[in-house]
Amino acid sequence: MLEELHVTNLALIEDVWIGFDSGMTVLTGETGTGKTALVGALKLLVGERADSTMVRSGSAEAVVEGRFVVGGSEMVAQRRVTADGRSRCVLDGEMVTVTVLGERLGPIVDLHGQHEHQSLLSPSSHAHYLDRSIGEPALEALEEYRSARAEHDEAAAELDHAETALADAMQHAEHLRFVIGEIEALDPRPGEDEELELRLPALTHAERLLEAAWALCDALRGEGGAGEVLASAIVSLERSKGLDPTLDSLSERAEALFAEIDDLGTEARSYAESVEHDPQTLDEVHARLASLSGLKKKYGPALDGVLATLGDARRRSAAIETGDVIVRNGQKRLNAARERLRLAASRLSETRREAVGAFTDSLATAASELNMAGARFDVVFTELPFSSWGLSGSERVEFCFSPAEGEPARPLTKIVSGGELSRVMLALKSVLGDADDVPVLVFDEVDAGIGGVTGLTVGERLASLASGHQVLVVTHLAQVAAFADRHLAVGRREVDGRTVTVVEAVEGPNRVAEIARMLSGRDSEASLTHAQELLAQVRKAAGRVGA
Repeated sequence: MLEELHVTNLALIEDVWIGFDSGMTVLTGETGTGKTALVGALKLLVGERADSTMVRSGSAEAVVEGRFVVGGSEMVAQRRVTADGRSRCVLDGEMVTVTVLGERLGPIVDLHGQHEHQSLLSPSSHAHYLDRSIGEPALEALEEYRSARAEHDEAAAELDHAETALADAMQHAEHLRFVIGEIEALDPRPGEDEELELRLPALTHAERLLEAAWALCDALRGEGGAGEVLASAIVSLERSKGLDPTLDSLSERAEALFAEIDDLGTEARSYAESVEHDPQTLDEVHARLASLSGLKKKYGPALDGVLATLGDARRRSAAIETGDVIVRNGQKRLNAARERLRLAASRLSETRREAVGAFTDSLATAASELNMAGARFDVVFTELPFSSWGLSGSERVEFCFSPAEGEPARPLTKIVSGGELSRVMLALKSVLGDADDVPVLVFDEVDAGIGGVTGLTVGERLASLASGHQVLVVTHLAQVAAFADRHLAVGRREVDGRTVTVVEAVEGPNRVAEIARMLSGRDSEASLTHAQELLAQVRKAAGRVGA
């Protein structure tokens, strides 16, 4: 709800600060006192176009500030309009654009009397209002439709992805076959290039390696070699064994050395026998490494990358084979989802159309009670192409109004009279009840062209709306003002030779006097008595206590 409104230097308003309560608040006063400027201040807060002529003469800028509390969250908005027409907006301490200000506060406030900022004037909202008015049957059908829509959109997205993947794979099919064939022809193994690189030195220098290995073997185990000479010495040492411990120790070391020489000679022989001395094998290793290097340059840079490329190519190639199946299955799923969506859309449409008669009858009754006898409402359904189906269903829902018998029903935006539009909005709001979730409703000109019993009906309906909304009403009609929970009187006062707007809450005798002024233009004894009677009548009808 709107908690506070602070306005400075706007039209006749020099500085006005108003606190608001829940329920119904009326603003009354003579023509030209500044009531319209206060409504204009609210329009500025909800993002309406600013006009430099709104700035009070002689002032550099007009400033409008409002504090709103909705759902436990507080928002503070400020709009500044300079004398040269520039506008600045601040929301919760941060600079924002007029568009953002309207997006944040527009859904909170409905202004009735002109065409700006009335959610019911937007056909895009009519399906929402109708469904909420119908209640559970429509809301359940809408939920089923939205669930079917979500399933359909998911199936459509999956099919599109599958078709795109298949088309991409088909486009590159020949290239994939070439890649697979080229890599499979060499059939590389993980780490094969590293293994070949390790073999290459031995193959390249095999002759030198053999020569060195056999030289070592002959030196250790050949005729006259170290092993033979040492064996002869060991035999001599054996003949002297036990004669001297020191020599026995040397004999043991000689035997150990012989074993090491024999083992080393054996290993040298084994190495020599293992060396590949085959020019053909060397050529084959060089050729294999060259082939692997070619693959790595094209698909690497390492052999692991080549193998990864092969795996990816195989998978993409397989996708071509299975892609048709995936696409066919996706199309089947999409067809089933589309049929479910069509059925859900049809059910939602039928639910709405079945309830329209009672809905428009209620609106006609409300309009008649608001001095619009003969007026009628229609709900026009327009089938949309499948591609245009939205979250609200398969059809466009629009409320239309005919002011009198024989007149065609036309869209609400075609209503020219501000007073008539206000009463049409009041009729809609009162019938929609809880279906309308806009928290703040502002009515201006709602009493234009009516009076007497009709005025009481208008006041009663506004008071009824105030049970679920904060209702602000600008009125010249005492019968409407009498229903207010809070009454604000707007007047003029001369300050330093200039006229300024003042706003005062009136209660008790002061309120009676204001009602009397509205009834007869003065607070005579008769008008005061009439005002007291009117307030008593309203209190009795509404079960209220106090003035």
